[in-house]
Amino acid sequence: MSIPQSPLPALPTATVADASLRVGVPVRTGPASLRPLAPGARFAGRAVPVTHLGSVDVILQAIDDAEPGSVLVVDNAGRHDEACVGDLMVLEAQSAGLSGMIVWGRHRDTAQLHEIGLPLHSLGAFPFGPRRVPPAGTPMSSAYLEGASVVPGDLVFADDDGILFLGPERIEEVLDAARAIQATESAQAERMRAGRSLRSQLDFAGYRARQAVDPSITLRQHLAETGGAIEV
Repeated sequence: MSIPQSPLPALPTATVADASLRVGVPVRTGPASLRPLAPGARFAGRAVPVTHLGSVDVILQAIDDAEPGSVLVVDNAGRHDEACVGDLMVLEAQSAGLSGMIVWGRHRDTAQLHEIGLPLHSLGAFPFGPRRVPPAGTPMSSAYLEGASVVPGDLVFADDDGILFLGPERIEEVLDAARAIQATESAQAERMRAGRSLRSQLDFAGYRARQAVDPSITLRQHLAETGGAIEV
């Protein structure tokens, strides 16, 4: 299926992960060492990957080619000895309408980045920018983040729980499943706040009674047969 023409909904990564498992769509995860600059920022969009070569020109070119709502994914090989983006690059990305940035490396100008407010995941801050001589060559429109390859057309979901990369082929199925999971869990949470426990909603007593007779019965099987739902 094609990528939705409307902006990609910034669904929770936990919900998208559960949905991808439900419909059987492969998903790649960003390195767990990448952390959000500011908590509470959830974003999603089409990936604009670029491999950093030691000069900002490739990043500016990627921003120049990006559509509004995209997510810039900068591969700086997970380096800890330099920051590859700072306030000017992030402000430029924000001005171009990007929804967020993911940096497989480090950033700087942290105070200014907080003021700008564009969501950003990185390995943390470092005061020096690149001090190496950038090699000549054609910019690489791809990124490789510790086992997760990212190419143009991939879709990105990011929040405090981490980063997910999915191909576009069956994204509508994933989104539909994610919305259904989110609706179910929101309703369960509301009933819990109103005083009805999750165990009651899932007929956990009935599950334990069945398992006492047949230990091979799993909770997921019980829920599937009784119409219940829970992902974790």
